[in-house]
Amino acid sequence: MQAEQIKALIESQIPDCDVKSVEVQGDHIGLVIVSPAFAGLTPVKKQQLVLSTLSQQFADRSIHAVDYIKSFTPEQWQQQQQQQ
Repeated sequence: MQAEQIKALIESQIPDCDVKSVEVQGDHIGLVIVSPAFAGLTPVKKQQLVLSTLSQQFADRSIHAVDYIKSFTPEQWQQQQQQQ
């Protein structure tokens, strides 16, 4: 599965989502995602939200594993960028 396809899929299912990065290595992916939908969620709930958008891709084995998910609210993302 191509990075742009993954980006479009996630952005279509998570409100006001901005996928900043999709790293694809074979059937493994890594993600950096910003969305206000992450506000107040635990890290596990954030992961569950993201993974739920990819359930069909896991089922058809076009994605085997997600190596990392870095999820931020817009405010957290802004702070992260200012620190760099």
